[in-house]
Amino acid sequence: MVLDNDQTAKEDPSSSSSPPKDLNPRGYQLQVYEVAKRRNIIAVLDTGGGKTLIAVMLIKDFGEAIKSTDNKKLIIFLAPTVHLVNQQFEYIKIHTSLQVEQYYGAKGVDEWNSDCWDKEIKEHDVLVMTPQILLDALRKAFLSIEMMSLIIIDECHRATGNHPYAKIMKEFYHKSNKKPKIFGMTASPVVRKGVTSSDDCEGQISELESVLDCLTYTIEDRTEMEACVPSARESCRFFDPTKFSSLDLKAMVEASWFKTDASLSKIQDSLQTSYNDMDDKFETLRKRLSNDHAKILHCLDNLGLICAYEAVKVCLENIPDTKEECEAYRESVMQCKNFLEEVLYIIGETLPLGDENFLNSGFDYLKAVDLGYISPKLHELLQLFQSFGEPRQVLCLIFVERIVTAKVIQRFVKKINFLSDFMVSYLTGSQTSVDSLAPKMQKETLESFRAGKVNLLFATDVVEEGIHVPNCSCVIRFDLPKTVRSYVQSRGRARQSNSQFIMMLERGNAKQRDKLYDIIISEHSVTNTAMNRDPDLCPLKDCIFEETNVYIVKATGASVTTDSAVSLIHRYCEKLPGDKYYTPKPSFQFTSSEGLYKCKLTLPVSAAFQMIFGPPSRNSQLAKQLVCLEACKLLHQVGALDDHLIPSVEVPPENHYISKGKDSDSGAGTTKRKELHGTTCINALSGSWGEKQDGAVFFAYRFEFSCNIVSVLYSGFVLLIESKLADDVGNIELDLYLVGKMVRARVSACGEVHLDGEKMMKAKRFQEFFFNGLFGRLFIGSKSSGVPREFLLQNSTSFLWSSSYMYLLLPLENNSSELRINWAAITACEFAVEFLCGNSLSGVDGVGGGPSVNHTGSSMTICKKTNVIHFANSSVDVNYLSNMVVLAIHTGRIYSTIELVSNTSAESSFGETVDDVSSEFATFSEYFHKKYGIVLKHPGQPLLLLKQSHNPHNLLVNFNDEGLSAKASQAGLVNEKPRNNIHMPPELLLVVDVPVAVLKAFYLLPSLMHRLESLMLASQLREEINFHSSNFNIPSSLILEALTTLRCCESFSMERLELLGDSVLKYAVSCSLFLRYPEKHEGQLSSRRQWAVCNSTLHKLGTDLKLQGYIRDSAFDPRRWVAPGQRSLRPVPCKCGVDSLEVPLDKKFQTEDLKVKVGKSCDRGHRWICSKTISDCVEALIGAYYISGGLIAALHTMKWLGIDAELDPSLVTEAINRASLRSYVPNDEMHIIESKIGYKFSVKFFLQEALTHASVHELYCYQRLEFLGDSVLDLLITQYLYHNHTDIDPGELTDLRSASVNNESFAQVAVRHDLHNHLQHCSTLLSNQISEYVESFPEYHDTTRSRPGINGPKALGDMVESIVGAILIDTNLNLDEVWRIVEPLLSPIVTPDKLELPPLRELNELCDSLGYFIKEKCVNKGEMVHAELQLQLNDVLLVGEGFDRSRKVAKGKAATYLLKELENKGISRKRRKHGCLDSSQTADDDSLEPTTSKRQRRAEIQLHDEESTTVPSPTCDSSKAACNTTTATPVVAINTKKGGPRTTLFELCKKQLWPMPTFKATEHRSGEGDEGKKGFICFVSKITLNVPGFSIIECSGDARADKKSSMDSAALIMLYELEQLGKLIIAES
Repeated sequence: MVLDNDQTAKEDPSSSSSPPKDLNPRGYQLQVYEVAKRRNIIAVLDTGGGKTLIAVMLIKDFGEAIKSTDNKKLIIFLAPTVHLVNQQFEYIKIHTSLQVEQYYGAKGVDEWNSDCWDKEIKEHDVLVMTPQILLDALRKAFLSIEMMSLIIIDECHRATGNHPYAKIMKEFYHKSNKKPKIFGMTASPVVRKGVTSSDDCEGQISELESVLDCLTYTIEDRTEMEACVPSARESCRFFDPTKFSSLDLKAMVEASWFKTDASLSKIQDSLQTSYNDMDDKFETLRKRLSNDHAKILHCLDNLGLICAYEAVKVCLENIPDTKEECEAYRESVMQCKNFLEEVLYIIGETLPLGDENFLNSGFDYLKAVDLGYISPKLHELLQLFQSFGEPRQVLCLIFVERIVTAKVIQRFVKKINFLSDFMVSYLTGSQTSVDSLAPKMQKETLESFRAGKVNLLFATDVVEEGIHVPNCSCVIRFDLPKTVRSYVQSRGRARQSNSQFIMMLERGNAKQRDKLYDIIISEHSVTNTAMNRDPDLCPLKDCIFEETNVYIVKATGASVTTDSAVSLIHRYCEKLPGDKYYTPKPSFQFTSSEGLYKCKLTLPVSAAFQMIFGPPSRNSQLAKQLVCLEACKLLHQVGALDDHLIPSVEVPPENHYISKGKDSDSGAGTTKRKELHGTTCINALSGSWGEKQDGAVFFAYRFEFSCNIVSVLYSGFVLLIESKLADDVGNIELDLYLVGKMVRARVSACGEVHLDGEKMMKAKRFQEFFFNGLFGRLFIGSKSSGVPREFLLQNSTSFLWSSSYMYLLLPLENNSSELRINWAAITACEFAVEFLCGNSLSGVDGVGGGPSVNHTGSSMTICKKTNVIHFANSSVDVNYLSNMVVLAIHTGRIYSTIELVSNTSAESSFGETVDDVSSEFATFSEYFHKKYGIVLKHPGQPLLLLKQSHNPHNLLVNFNDEGLSAKASQAGLVNEKPRNNIHMPPELLLVVDVPVAVLKAFYLLPSLMHRLESLMLASQLREEINFHSSNFNIPSSLILEALTTLRCCESFSMERLELLGDSVLKYAVSCSLFLRYPEKHEGQLSSRRQWAVCNSTLHKLGTDLKLQGYIRDSAFDPRRWVAPGQRSLRPVPCKCGVDSLEVPLDKKFQTEDLKVKVGKSCDRGHRWICSKTISDCVEALIGAYYISGGLIAALHTMKWLGIDAELDPSLVTEAINRASLRSYVPNDEMHIIESKIGYKFSVKFFLQEALTHASVHELYCYQRLEFLGDSVLDLLITQYLYHNHTDIDPGELTDLRSASVNNESFAQVAVRHDLHNHLQHCSTLLSNQISEYVESFPEYHDTTRSRPGINGPKALGDMVESIVGAILIDTNLNLDEVWRIVEPLLSPIVTPDKLELPPLRELNELCDSLGYFIKEKCVNKGEMVHAELQLQLNDVLLVGEGFDRSRKVAKGKAATYLLKELENKGISRKRRKHGCLDSSQTADDDSLEPTTSKRQRRAEIQLHDEESTTVPSPTCDSSKAACNTTTATPVVAINTKKGGPRTTLFELCKKQLWPMPTFKATEHRSGEGDEGKKGFICFVSKITLNVPGFSIIECSGDARADKKSSMDSAALIMLYELEQLGKLIIAES
């Protein structure tokens, strides 16, 4: 393949449709390549001559060599600008198979450490970068010259003076013993202005060769290159000198500028009396004013009045933001703005601005030139554009000298009608100039130009070098080039064949003509010199460079020189802690004597040291460099700079649990990540007694039950286990909540009990019989399932028992104070089992015949008396039939008898009796015969009415507590359906001689045992933590609270303890760090604290101690609870891929899949847990121990967890001793402050330090004490709230803490107690802000709303924190004493009724509770953000708007407006005492839910109550819905799975801003609906939806067996109804 014109050297990858596999170079390129392989050369080829292609051929060569050796070497490609780096990277990537990457400042490379660089080196072969990146990496020893095999230097003519190219070569390349190959590329090796002689050229080329260690090489025969590389036709375009005199205008502008500059100077002088921190800002502002003035005058002179007018507008747009500035600075900026507005008026007066289209309505451009509207030069440019013809054919690059010229001409051209077909843009560099473009914008503009979307591109010299635009047809030099290089490079941008290169010259301007003539002569001189040089006659000179002082780190080879030391010191200071009132930076003071200069360097207060003097030097600049070099050495020696000479970043110690680098556990401890974990076995429930034939000894725990309805009796039970329980587990009281009544359960230890082998067997049989009969099945298998039907207890039952879960629950005899087991009842069960084993209807399965069933036992005779009823195993007198326990021998179900139903018998009508008129059976006899194959022997006997056994319920939830019962019903734990009694022929019933009180007590056992098991687990964890103290004992119930999540729906959860534990942990770690590292500054301490307390650390500590197994994370499901000896009816076989009970900590057991359900466990106990839950549990445990045993107990727990937070008393003494030795100047002010605080300091220096801001530049400041005080206040306030608000929801407790522990509330404390006047600082801005803040306080203290009008300066809150930190150390860490002093300062502490939430959150919570949705739209308008919130009520659409520089504040303003509007409509949220919400919307509004924290609401997501009157909104943040104002009919796809129709409807409502639908479910008896079943209930739901502006729509769904399905049915019908009404389109699934 031969490269054509569109594939010249610097190919634009976007223009290559398919990447070429091989390069087919031209002859001259091969010639250069062959020479380059042999030696280092600078290839001098014309722009577009294909230098990059030669470089790529070399790269491929070296790439092959790299792959063939084990020794990895890098290829470095250097390009001077980001544009070029990007372009060359794309080209190399396309044309080689090597791993290529690009590097430049905007990628954050400056912040990389050695790990980052090692990764890049390992993964890539070719590194394309700007030279500064390489220089920094070499200086920091992340890269070394020895690692490189080839360095390609693009635009290598820049390697002169202080350019990074020259520094790389001089500092590193020439000093290396293993030098890589160098290949330099340039179109012009000479850069200086006006090269007149060949000697001059020779000198410059020779110098470049010496620095680059290369010889210049260019091709002698240029025929081929000239044929292949298009060269532009050069021409000059002349314009007349300006005739219009703008002297008067300029004089007026000048006068205005002088006046403004003088007023700025005056304002600055007025500040001299106070602080000098604003001097630099004022100097910058005055310089900016001067620059603006110069820009305007330049445009007046060169472009005319219209462009000068545009230039003023550009300057006005760039006026700096003064929102966070002091009054004087704001006034100064206003003066500058006034100057620009005045100039705008002066220039505007001369233009016909009244006519907006004055440029187009027959505008006479020649006259405009005479009037000075446009300059002759600009007019000539317009003529040029007009001559181009069809815009689509034009890609024209116009080079200008100044950015402002590019901006204003571009704006002007856009306004001209006859050029309206041209797309115009501008391109500048990304330097610090206010007019410069961001790199992203530059890239986009350049790509638009390449693609032809922009025709006319005005550019500064940023695109002169190397930028490839293959179709560029014209280059215009609006301003002449200043150097040969600039001339050659800009001409080379015209790449299309027959392209033009036009230079604009003023007629009669000899100076311009001579300058251009010099440049053209110089180009010929350079070309000739380069071509005629004989390499043999011009040998390479040694590179001469001054030996500069250098400091090299032996460990790595990193180096700092006098040249780089100053910037390194500045970078070090930037990393030190500061705020908006103080920017840490070095200060330099010079002294001179006898012609030598000395420099004193002062570093900020938080630096490793504060002061250093440098050696004497011949000038001040060198003195500054040398003192910085000395400082760098010292900073490295004390560890403030690491071995790569970058500011030391606090990294976790080697033994720290946070893994570093690529494989770090980034998701650990987050809410997003879910992890599979096992459940810890309860040691106390394990037992080996099952194997013992000769009996065993048990610990006995008595269960007594007393009901609040005295007539309701429950039998006592005894729990027999092999292990002794802790006292607070084996002796507890617990309330169990049944429908309409409450039972108090008492558990008490009753010593030991011995059972012999026979009794043990009977006891096991009793347990097997009852737990399976009530909560499982006694008959298993069926013909329909293919498994033969058999009696569960027929054969060995060892498979029902496990040694890890072995206990007995046996009934006690009533009315006995002693522990007497009811052996009669137990024996009765054994008889029943024996009867069933011998006579069970194992063949019965609902089909086929069966045997006669009236087995009355051998001792019984068939009695024909009418007052005796025949049962399966006995006959009973009719007077004793109530409250008997019986078992149906055909099903194995257990019942209790209610009464004999007179006037009924087995011959009675089946349908009428069971309330099923459509029954297929005529009589009971027929029913049992056809369904079970049973022929009744006594069909004439009256039927018995029986009370059915039922599933166990969760009795731990109080139904009378609305909040908890709602949660429980959401979890599906409450079933309040009325139970149906059933009719049964007595002869099918087996009498079990057990009191009915025993049967009733069985329903209490699952809930009681669940709580006992939980307490056993908590006690087990307590033993592991093993903290013993004479005056301390943490109750297992508190540990259980710390292990219980909200998902459990208990009356307690870890949330409150977690909040407290978080504060305790933060305090202990902060205190420990403060004392152990007296030399570390606040930023370093904060970093260390962050690692110690972050969720990923706590997660790692928790999982290392297997804490996850103890966590209770799902609501008690009594239907899945099984007792020993019971076969589960609802098995969940393990499909987790883990054979063991414990799950290994492996990535394959972690997920972020939203479909994975948290909390549900399999039969092995594996369950998915939210990763953050483990971190929360760690904090909650610390909180639990702190509540019970104070800080000592909490510190022990932390130690057990592996948190290093020991508080050594000797370290406190050391800190006090250090402070007492510091200089303190006694003064009356200290006594005044002490009286205001209410505390007298033992060591006064602590108070002095606490009042000193970093801007004072003392050797101390309050930052470290602030770090400590922050954690102290956090703990003390959280502890206060925890103890004083026991009845509020954890979410509200969090809100109270957030409202109390924040900088704003502390700033208010400072002003309320007049402490703000004592803050020592040197900041004009801070002084200003404090004054404004104090003035914004209300005149008198309004108890309802005492907030000031604005937020306080952060420094005030910081000062209060630091004073508290100082008191803590001064009182020897006495927290009680600190609280005694601090509480009066903080009061009044916010209470629930005074709590104000941020407006947006308040609005979101209100709308969530009412079922309304919010649409949000934010648009940037200049520097301001316009936020719009839309809220659709039933009858009206409310729109709130807010404007601010901050998006958050703008949304807050919009929300405030909407809240007021809702309040006007009678809809508002007022907080009640106990943290519930109130609404004045209606007198009785059930739709509002209690206030919940985000965490609690998250938990309730999974307990979603679809049965409530108003469906709560979906859990995602409704305020983040995209604002879609289109009126297009929405298309929805319906998910038909359970819950799907409702979800589809909710999402539709959210999208359309319709209020949420309401559901009302009605219960129907069986036979009334489609799914009615015999003896069962079904539900029909009615749905109501308000479509605003349309109507209220009501629909009813079909009857369904449960409420949720009935609501789905109603939602589905509503969706189809909406489709009929044209409100939506249902997509085909």
